Amino acid sequence: MFELNFEINQFLDTYWQKKPALLKQGFIDFQDPIAVDELAGLAMEVDLESRLVYQEDGKWMAETGPFKTFEKLENDGATLLVQAVDHWHPDAQQLVRSFRFLPNWRIDDLMISYSTPKGGVGPHIDNYDVFIIQGEGKRHWRVGERQELPEFAAHGALKHCAEFEAAIDVEMEPGDILYIPSGCPHEGYAIEPSINYSVGFRAPDQNDLLSSFTDYNIDNNENALFYTDPDMQVREKPGRIEETELNKLHQVMLANCQTPELLIPWFGRMISEAKHDLDIAELEETLEEQDIIALLEEGAQFTRLGGLRAVYFEQAPNKIFINGNEYACLGFAELAQCLCDQDETASELLEIFKDTPKALSLFTALVNLGYWYAE
Repeated sequence: MFELNFEINQFLDTYWQKKPALLKQGFIDFQDPIAVDELAGLAMEVDLESRLVYQEDGKWMAETGPFKTFEKLENDGATLLVQAVDHWHPDAQQLVRSFRFLPNWRIDDLMISYSTPKGGVGPHIDNYDVFIIQGEGKRHWRVGERQELPEFAAHGALKHCAEFEAAIDVEMEPGDILYIPSGCPHEGYAIEPSINYSVGFRAPDQNDLLSSFTDYNIDNNENALFYTDPDMQVREKPGRIEETELNKLHQVMLANCQTPELLIPWFGRMISEAKHDLDIAELEETLEEQDIIALLEEGAQFTRLGGLRAVYFEQAPNKIFINGNEYACLGFAELAQCLCDQDETASELLEIFKDTPKALSLFTALVNLGYWYAE
């Protein structure tokens, strides 16, 4: 549905996490996957995160959804933003699939914004990489090279940065793509009523990782290792912590992450957990294994739920992590690869199920959870 119009390897070598780039007509003949009234409808839903940003008497203002009315969008200078639209809108989800040349675990979500003329959210710096696709309308963008700038709260829900020199200063038209690496200041304002699609890429920082790993160990490590010192000697300087003691404390703290493989059970759960609500539809009737086979034999394909995270590890191909949970795939690792590497799967499942009944049992359970659905 959406096919990228640039040389991917050249982009990765030249721009990815290095410098911003304008990819002119990155999508040829781009057609918006969502209408403005559909976006507004999503902003009225309690399960979606949405914001309205505008200026009032020269001051930046922001409101959070769900919204009942959109009077602010009747005036210039207003922007409606909705997060994780790919979780709820299948056509919008197709847009995210275009960027699967990057690892799935790095993709965050698709944010869609609609701006009236002069609308924007002000100059700011994001701590994630983002591709911004211009849909309907035109928008003027300025992007600077990665740099440290003073940041301040323009409003309780808006962090702005100081003025910056632009490395890219462009008027974007439908189909243009702007790539902005983490740490690069940028600002964009609509020239006319305008829709933008932002595909963001997460990168957990050190504090995120340590905090999550600590929580995981507290919940799962019942036999936590204690610090011990059976070779204690009379201490002439009792106020001093010896180097050998600090070294041993260091060993205790690292005991559960001495090798990368020890991180797999924790990181698989962490990175596959959805950060936004999923549009999980309850099945009217629970499907049995024979129902799955019948659907596949009739030519059905199974599609992964929008926004669902599913990953496996090169070092542990017999495990699959889906939405924060671990599932064993011992003896049928090809199922894990099929479900994680492809958004849609069909007849190839029959070959897997033919030789491994346990694979069919697992997949049936996943379908009944609403994680994959037949089309």
